[in-house]
Amino acid sequence: MGQKSTTRRPSSAKSGKDQLSTIASLQESLRELRERPDQLYPLLALIGLVLALIWSYWNTLVYVAGFWDDPLYSHGWLVPIFTLALLWIRREPFVKPTVGASLCGLALLAAGLGLRLVATHYAFVTIIAFSLVPSLAGVFLLVGGWSLIRWAGPAILFLVFMFPLPTLIKENILGWLQLRASAASTYVLQTMGIMAYHEGNRISIGDLQLGVVDACAGLRMATIFFALAVAIVLVVDRPWWDRLIILLSAIPIALAVNVVRVTVTGILYMLAGDSELAHKVFHEWAGWFMMPLALGLLYVELQILSHLVIEDTSPAVVSVGPRRPRPAPHG
Repeated sequence: MGQKSTTRRPSSAKSGKDQLSTIASLQESLRELRERPDQLYPLLALIGLVLALIWSYWNTLVYVAGFWDDPLYSHGWLVPIFTLALLWIRREPFVKPTVGASLCGLALLAAGLGLRLVATHYAFVTIIAFSLVPSLAGVFLLVGGWSLIRWAGPAILFLVFMFPLPTLIKENILGWLQLRASAASTYVLQTMGIMAYHEGNRISIGDLQLGVVDACAGLRMATIFFALAVAIVLVVDRPWWDRLIILLSAIPIALAVNVVRVTVTGILYMLAGDSELAHKVFHEWAGWFMMPLALGLLYVELQILSHLVIEDTSPAVVSVGPRRPRPAPHG
């Protein structure tokens, strides 16, 4: 009685401390740059050349950003942000490049710009956009040599996910994924005793017609999830075979999630008998659950991989006794 109760907010205090530590680390980095010209000058040269390259590609980048309204490429605006974050996470001190590395970087930059000129002549807009990646790699190699490419190269390559797919690749992959998703979903429904059949990429369940179309087929899920899988591979600390398995399993996981979506829609239609409800689940509501389900399957895969191979952390056995002399060879 009479004592004023005080409430603590540890989460707010912790977030405040994290912000202060981040600001302090940035200030420390800036202080080190001012004190070390061998790090400041290469960084300024790199920033200047990258900004000049972005300015020269500005019209192309604006054209590419127009595709990000398409559900197939809705993840595109996250790619540059993640690339900058990955560069910050993987950053290492600059090392003076050798003459050979600088010449290789200059040649790679010239090759990227040459590819852009040829693509511009033939109006290959997608190739014009993709030529930014080797041009950027050439700039990094020119300024920092192979040591810079080793830690910045993966982030540069990740930029390909912000560009639209070439029409030929998109049509071939799209058709194959649509047919596989339709056939697999129909098989699962038939296995569960539901009268279903597919013709092309359309699945018929009674009077319900489900079209595995571009906007909601496995391709959209595959492109987004594959980009996410590559991002996870670049961040997690795993052996190379674990990372390879994660990449190879991205498209199968996306297709499996799409099959689950079609199967759940068919079951709801059989239970409720409402085609309008089934269409809402198929085209609208299921989209909110596909990515969390895919991430859950990826998490299960990571857990399985972590238990398949266990690192030997036991100390090595060292012999401390005198060595026995080897017997002399006979004869």
